[in-house]
Amino acid sequence: MSKMTPIIFIVDDDAKFRKSLARLVKSIGYDVEEFESAQKFLQRTIYEGPSCLLLDVRMPKVTGPDLQAELLKRDALSPIIFLTAHIDMNTGIKAMKDGAFDFLLKPVEEHILFKTIEKALNKYTRLKEKQNEINRIKQLLSTLTPRENEVFRWIITGMLNKQIAYEINITERTVKAHRSQIMQKLKVLSVAELARLALKAGISPAKKNPEL
Repeated sequence: MSKMTPIIFIVDDDAKFRKSLARLVKSIGYDVEEFESAQKFLQRTIYEGPSCLLLDVRMPKVTGPDLQAELLKRDALSPIIFLTAHIDMNTGIKAMKDGAFDFLLKPVEEHILFKTIEKALNKYTRLKEKQNEINRIKQLLSTLTPRENEVFRWIITGMLNKQIAYEINITERTVKAHRSQIMQKLKVLSVAELARLALKAGISPAKKNPEL
């Protein structure tokens, strides 16, 4: 896990429950930050270290699911563990579909809460590693020229140099030179590796002309 200290964020408008939960989580060695509302939490600077969010469902003005939706827009990585005293299957199902890590009923048993927090922090680590890898790939891709980017998208279709040359109206020799530069800049040795980079970065192959 990251060397930064894990923080467990608690967002709940019930002050008595919130403070009791904070003491409990602190007792197993985690740093805790409490917020009485979703609005207060959104005012906090985004924490770039390992974290998870213990979030109440029913709160005035901005509910737990409302906060979840806002965090999705911001591409926040912190896994969300919903805590609620009310059984609402529709809300729970939607929260899970929208990426919530878990949905627990109050009062939650200590060992279940602790295990869920541990798993949520492990998930954060995996998400952060994935994000770092995507950022690394995007940084490499940013070194390509516009023409190299174009050729790159044709290469990952699996087409030969002469086919790509025909598609974009340049010489086969030029395509070969671009291919060599692309491989060097992206630090790969095969088309399969290029394809994997494209997949991770969300880049789709160029589309062949159906009339050709």
